[in-house]
Amino acid sequence: MAGAGEAREELLTLVRSLKERVELDRGQGYPLSYLTGCQPAAANSAIEKKQSPGGTTTRACEEPLPVKGTTLEEVRATMDDCHRCSLGQLRHSLVFGEGNPNAELVFVGEAPGADEDAQGRPFVGAAGQLLTKIIEAMGLKREDVYICNILKCRPPENRNPKPDEIAACEPFLMAQLQAIGPKVICALGTFAAQTLLKTEVPISALRGRFHVYQGIPLMPTYHPAYLLRNPSAKKQVWADVQLIMNRLRGEG
Repeated sequence: MAGAGEAREELLTLVRSLKERVELDRGQGYPLSYLTGCQPAAANSAIEKKQSPGGTTTRACEEPLPVKGTTLEEVRATMDDCHRCSLGQLRHSLVFGEGNPNAELVFVGEAPGADEDAQGRPFVGAAGQLLTKIIEAMGLKREDVYICNILKCRPPENRNPKPDEIAACEPFLMAQLQAIGPKVICALGTFAAQTLLKTEVPISALRGRFHVYQGIPLMPTYHPAYLLRNPSAKKQVWADVQLIMNRLRGEG
């Protein structure tokens, strides 16, 4: 019975987290924004008055977002020179993602760091090198999988993503995942897992078992940057990775 009680408590926590997210979005003027990605009309009006570093007017979120079946190239084209949030005026590069457009496995991180912002590629710094080793330990190569982030632009000083930044960027991630159609998603770290699962449950409680995102099995695990600071957690990540490998082989 203890297991049933824990499951019920977790379900209640998930419901509370979703309600809090909806209320937060409504209070900021864009209810259910993570499904639409559009800023409220008042925000659009303010954004349209600003100028990007290149001198062109920033684009408001007026056009419909890509739908299921859209290619990655079309999703990227829809983003254009995105300035849907303030990060667009601060970035050096928009880090869309890279890898196999038909990958069975997609890794989703939090946001680009300094190295990623400079190169325009995801996970190329120290954490990225560790992720590459994890992928190779799975018997795969980086070009076999797809790697991207919740945010496509680097937050200043690598701070945590803000709700409005996630709301503006997440629909493009959803479109990416729809275009790829992976068998498994691996959410790297707290923000990726909590954003995709719409929960505030800590990563330590989420990892180790599959969840579902848009009908796709999702495995949360620790971010490679966390492993650099806490090497002892590598055993737990490897356990999560083995579950992913089993699922990809049709054994889990």
